[in-house]
Amino acid sequence: MSTQHARPFSRRRFLRGVTLVGTAGLLGWPPRLGAAEPPPETTRLRVKQEGPGLCEAPVEVAKELLRGEGFSEVQYVWAPGAASYEKIASGEIDLGLKPSLSEVRRIDAGEPVVLLGGVHAGCFELFGHERVRTIRDLKGRVVAVPSLGGTAHMFIASMAAYVGLDAQKDITWAVQGSGREAMQFFIDGQVDAFMAFPPEPQELRARKIGHVVVSTTHDRPWSQYFCCMIMANREFVRKHPAATKRALRAILKATDVCALEPEMTARLMVERGYTDRYDLALEVIKELPYGQWREYDAEDTVRFIALRLLEAGFIKSTPQQIIARGTDWRFLNELKKELKQ
Repeated sequence: MSTQHARPFSRRRFLRGVTLVGTAGLLGWPPRLGAAEPPPETTRLRVKQEGPGLCEAPVEVAKELLRGEGFSEVQYVWAPGAASYEKIASGEIDLGLKPSLSEVRRIDAGEPVVLLGGVHAGCFELFGHERVRTIRDLKGRVVAVPSLGGTAHMFIASMAAYVGLDAQKDITWAVQGSGREAMQFFIDGQVDAFMAFPPEPQELRARKIGHVVVSTTHDRPWSQYFCCMIMANREFVRKHPAATKRALRAILKATDVCALEPEMTARLMVERGYTDRYDLALEVIKELPYGQWREYDAEDTVRFIALRLLEAGFIKSTPQQIIARGTDWRFLNELKKELKQ
């Protein structure tokens, strides 16, 4: 795959593109949606920003839409990895897009966070070398992960438990410190498998390294549930319900824009520094099932993920306890009616 560079991307062109999508009726948004609602209780919104995950595109696209929702001060706060959860829990960040497995584990730990809705399924792909063709083939194998207890580790362990393996006894974990280091370990043939996250799957496929064992974008049951969901600080939601709904609406609208305008979205991700390869960004945006947030069930996702983490030994709470303690679907349910296609 050859490197391609995007043509210059301007805020004016982005706004024109979003306006075009809206006025053409492609998204079915009613005119001046939300104009009759109370204004946001705060005009400042702090959103988690984390690279190089290209699947975060809806949060980046939402930046201009958030201003249209009444947020005059939109701050994108850089917080990679575990720091993002800590900042959302402490209130330094109001909300952000994170993997559902890690979010459920944070709720189980009693952190003051709440899930508002899902954005897209997919993202993760389990890659294997010749000796790993199915999840059961992981028994007795070595798997590279950035950290124990991280999303990749939990995902693989949950998949293993789902088919009857004990990930603690049956799999040897090679901890590498970062996703890129874990991927390089896999490329060098020092491990048998590796859980890839965009843009890593696209890079491995382009270089014809290993093969996909499980794609959470295409393979059931994983493809039936949200990979990434919006997590917010609980106190922010309690104090600012109007702002919470408006922020969620902007992100869900942006998710639709990603589905309908992948080229424009890919240019934006290059402009925002997530990658310098337009072709790679476009491939990721086109592969992920954006625009289907209405069809997937957020509560079913939390229930399924919680069950998997419970049987793999990562959490102690039941799915119903997780749902009761750490979810708030009222805004999502309202927006599903308002943003019908």
